[in-house]
Amino acid sequence: MTNPLNSLYTELVIEHDKRPQNAGLREPFDAEVHHVNPTCGDEITLRLHLDRDGEDLRIRDISYDAIGCAMSRASASILTDLLIGRTTEEALPVIDHLEAVMGARGTMEPDEDLIGDAVALMGAAKFPARIKCVLMSWKAYQAALVETQALGER
Repeated sequence: MTNPLNSLYTELVIEHDKRPQNAGLREPFDAEVHHVNPTCGDEITLRLHLDRDGEDLRIRDISYDAIGCAMSRASASILTDLLIGRTTEEALPVIDHLEAVMGARGTMEPDEDLIGDAVALMGAAKFPARIKCVLMSWKAYQAALVETQALGER
């Protein structure tokens, strides 16, 4: 396998772009957000559906409609694959680590055990404009989570 830190379009990125997981907006959903990357024109509409699981909130579904580069579409697909079924608390270290590695711009080794297939996105860390492409769907998930939690507090 190609070292993901040295390649922008790994086989896994291309595979997720060609055969995206969980693409297409579905119901039911608790929150819907729309994010745009004005730098390159990538867009995502993301829906989040949570269920109460005892004391935890479990991610039951994340669906999306993404327009843009292969990197942003693959990132959305990988996000859904990694997070659906986890609790929101279990998702936090995944997101935090992904953001830290991307922010380190290729100087930090990713924890593949933690971020799974998202390691394939790490080649973008060396290209500041591409970091936004990768992180857009993750930021949309976080915004949807905040929106869902705000609705729950009413």
